[in-house]
Amino acid sequence: MDRKGLGTDQLQEMYRQLLYPRLIEEKMLILLRQGKISKWFSGVGQEAIAVGATLAMQPDEWIMPLHRNLGVFTARNMPLSRLFMQWQGMQEGYSKGRERSFHFGSREHSICGMISHLGPQLAVAAGAALAYRLKKESRAVLAFSGEGGTSEGDFHEALNVAAVWDLPVIFLVENNGYALSTPVQEQFRCLSIAEKARGYGMEGVTIDGNDLLAVYDTIKGVREYCIRYQKPYLVECMTFRMRGHEEASGTKYVPPELFTLWAQKDPVAQYEQQLLKEELLTEDKAIAIRRALKQQIEEELAKAEEGSLLTIDTAEELRSVYAIAGTAGLTTDTNGMPATEQRFVEAIREGLFQSLERNEGLVVMGQDIAEYGGAFKVTEGLAAVFGKERIRNTPICESAVVGAALGLCLEGKRAVVEMQFADFVSMGFNQIVNNLAKTHYRWGQPANVVIRMPTGAGVGAGPFHSQSNEAWFAHTPGLKVVYPSTPADAKGLLMAAIEDPNPVLFFEHKALYRSISGPVPGEPYAVEIGKARWVRGGEDVAIITYGMGVIWAEDYAAAHPEISLEILDLRSLLPLDYEAIRTSVKRTGKVLVLHEDTLTGGVGAEVAAWIGEHCFNMLDAPVLRCASLDTPVPFNVELEKNFLAKQRLEQAVEELMGY
Repeated sequence: MDRKGLGTDQLQEMYRQLLYPRLIEEKMLILLRQGKISKWFSGVGQEAIAVGATLAMQPDEWIMPLHRNLGVFTARNMPLSRLFMQWQGMQEGYSKGRERSFHFGSREHSICGMISHLGPQLAVAAGAALAYRLKKESRAVLAFSGEGGTSEGDFHEALNVAAVWDLPVIFLVENNGYALSTPVQEQFRCLSIAEKARGYGMEGVTIDGNDLLAVYDTIKGVREYCIRYQKPYLVECMTFRMRGHEEASGTKYVPPELFTLWAQKDPVAQYEQQLLKEELLTEDKAIAIRRALKQQIEEELAKAEEGSLLTIDTAEELRSVYAIAGTAGLTTDTNGMPATEQRFVEAIREGLFQSLERNEGLVVMGQDIAEYGGAFKVTEGLAAVFGKERIRNTPICESAVVGAALGLCLEGKRAVVEMQFADFVSMGFNQIVNNLAKTHYRWGQPANVVIRMPTGAGVGAGPFHSQSNEAWFAHTPGLKVVYPSTPADAKGLLMAAIEDPNPVLFFEHKALYRSISGPVPGEPYAVEIGKARWVRGGEDVAIITYGMGVIWAEDYAAAHPEISLEILDLRSLLPLDYEAIRTSVKRTGKVLVLHEDTLTGGVGAEVAAWIGEHCFNMLDAPVLRCASLDTPVPFNVELEKNFLAKQRLEQAVEELMGY
């Protein structure tokens, strides 16, 4: 037995750490049969990987575990009583009853909460590793994946980004032969997953995942390599899970002889026999350790059962979706502040510039944003001032970049991600709506990420460079959606978004970049997210709109002085300023909701529904919507004009005036 330079006490403690999750699992299966927990993902047969890898890392280094890595949580000394509360959905669990099993994280223990999609966690690990690199800290990140997860695009994107950016992250793949019931021969054709490392320009190794000391020693050495050379590494651990994907799925799809084979390689029994053979552990000591752990489990379970039951508090649930936002010293009062005339694009650039000056931990990422300045030259010149470490070009991998942005937040940094076009955000959709949006609600982790979204039609760019997709995100709790229409609002809302601890989708209409200008205060300031702007007051009809709709409404009002039009610029679509909407309805009694997005399922439907529900007695006419056609955005400019809501604005106003 190679002791790997470890003393007897250390080897015995590792035995205790290895046995502990096995005994917990035995208890969990009893609780499952008793109906005290609803679901369990077993790691029986794989404990050596989670335990050995965790012990090889430093306690303050981030680990991204998955749903059968109980050994990560126990090796990080998380109180078992609270873990029991988590698994039973109790108020005092780590997610306050909001998440199941291991779908939670803990900053205190440097464990990042997983989501069910598995692959996205790898990019989050890359982001945390980037934070270590930027802070010049000698730390590394460990991210778990199963062999099935290596078939996901997120695996490719995360490894590629980590390699291109030279990040100290360890990608650990637990190859147990089956992704639920799908065997490896139906997942990939390479001889080993470790071989994939070469395709990304990194080192990779395959080891026996059931050998505790081999796992510990390998991860310890790989960690040192990653830190010394600032490079990622792929470790494939060969193993086998002795139970189903989760208890309800069973194991009928596995040939019986595999269980016989792998039972002989059981990591707990194998390590125990090694210690006994080398006289590093006695039979009596092994029995005593087992007995003490079982007693500890019963005591922790009893403590958990004394915990509070779930208390339903609707107000608290709603409050917990978002981290408390502030403006970090930014003034929202710009009265008397010297201003200069700026175009929309210049105001956004100034907002970025001043935010980068104010926040040394702010990183801006996107395709071609450094020397080139981005597709629309919004970031032009920033790299020359702040350097390419902070104004960071990315590969074409929207999902990994959004995930990396969340990883930066784990280490207290902030991130702005530029989508080259808002249309391309679909490639990072999962990271946004399932990872960014839900993180604070699930385990209290802020996600200080702004995603800049060049959006909109009117420039003849066709169906994949012209979409208005803000409604995709306005439906998702945990996100904020902002859509300015003036240069002053663009700067102020962007600076507020960057200070906000919640993820913000920041829409910038491409056609406004260089077509409009206005006075913009020169000092840093914030425009409060969630507050609408009255563009003009009126008595006949209220046009409630945002983005390019504001410009259309202003042009229409200027051409029709005979109509007393009120224009309300929402500016924020999530949250909406319902009081401002109510005021406009009360003032006019006739409301037109105008937006560039297509009609069905647009933000206008939500606004109209809210008015109908809460302001019905104030109305003198039905709430009308004016939106673009329910078709993709056409390329031909004449077809595009016909598509856009502006084409039907006059008809809609006349219809309202007729009531």
